[in-house]
Amino acid sequence: MTGELGERIRAARTARGLSLRATAAEAAISPSLLSQVETGKVQPSVSTLYAIVSCLGLSVDDVLGHHPPVAVPVKPRMRPDPVQPFADAPEIVMQNGVTWRSLAVGGDEGMDAVLATYQPGAASSIDETHMRHVGIEHGYIVRGELTLKLEFDTFVLRPGDSLCFDAQRPHYYFNHTDEVAEGVWYIIGATRRTDADAPVDIRNAVDVLDVMGRLHGRSAG
Repeated sequence: MTGELGERIRAARTARGLSLRATAAEAAISPSLLSQVETGKVQPSVSTLYAIVSCLGLSVDDVLGHHPPVAVPVKPRMRPDPVQPFADAPEIVMQNGVTWRSLAVGGDEGMDAVLATYQPGAASSIDETHMRHVGIEHGYIVRGELTLKLEFDTFVLRPGDSLCFDAQRPHYYFNHTDEVAEGVWYIIGATRRTDADAPVDIRNAVDVLDVMGRLHGRSAG
């Protein structure tokens, strides 16, 4: 899936007429890292993936392959089949022992849904970078324990615990145990941008995700 992920990112970048260097600068990562992600040579961390897809105006479903990356808004549509077999669910294996498996969604292009698995010691970034992105983040822990750092607060989530917060608040996940942690995540209010949108000045890997808030405001109009 790493190669397919890279191909979708590269296709979206070239469709928007963006150079590798310009896209890397906007995502606050090195051109070398972006190139390695696009060619499938490395697996991005959760925070790196969010930085790349947000500056390209993609959603998690786009990169998971539920629908192709496009440069124009897509009308909401229901899935042709109500059931998505486990074997057919697109999956991304990311750096640092995190896996996302896409869950069935339909009729709402502003929703992302994943089954997230954190191996022992896994984290959403390799340097404790806190993520920020548009939407409301909902999560439910299925097994294991997962630590959430939300701004200046720390929470240990156990099976049966759930969470809900504005995803523009800086947050970071890591598995502090020697057991696998797994949970279901829904992001409500995810958006993508079109080619008509002007470039945005991004200063660092955390602030890059603020662009999605501005895009959400446009789509609401």
